[in-house]
Amino acid sequence: MAGLLSGMGAALSDTLYAVVAGFSLTFVIDFISAHEIMFQVVGAVVVLALGIHIFFKNPVSDLRRNRVRGNTHFQDIVSSFLVTVSNPLTVFVFLAVFTSSGVAISLQQPYHAFFVILGISTGAFIWWFFLSGIVSLFRHKINLRILWWINKTAGAIIVLFVLVTVIVVIHKAL
Repeated sequence: MAGLLSGMGAALSDTLYAVVAGFSLTFVIDFISAHEIMFQVVGAVVVLALGIHIFFKNPVSDLRRNRVRGNTHFQDIVSSFLVTVSNPLTVFVFLAVFTSSGVAISLQQPYHAFFVILGISTGAFIWWFFLSGIVSLFRHKINLRILWWINKTAGAIIVLFVLVTVIVVIHKAL
């Protein structure tokens, strides 16, 4: 339950940053449209850096840092929200993903941003629900080696996403 609630805090933070990024985008669509290629390149670099960071992250040091402290459910939500919201890079990641994937360019009406944000929020909550459920089922079987592989897989998927995005952008430019 603590994992699900911590995930909910992180999902709330992601939603907040998606709101900031999404509704800010509605005010600057003309600027983004004028500099679409530059934003796509910068966005791809930011997401690529995130994927590489996750790929090389060490789960042992993370576990040592985050030993179980016996928090209440409210503390689980608030602490994970504060940890994730204190990372302003998140809003830039959302901006990068929105622009590098072309989502920002297709937001013709401000209400379109609402649906993108609703999708991000719903996706984040569903992701944390399933992730915490799977971890709960298999937590006794998950060791540091498996955590290491999870980091490698997640990082590789993010890098693959960037590569596909770059191919699509190059194909569009030709």
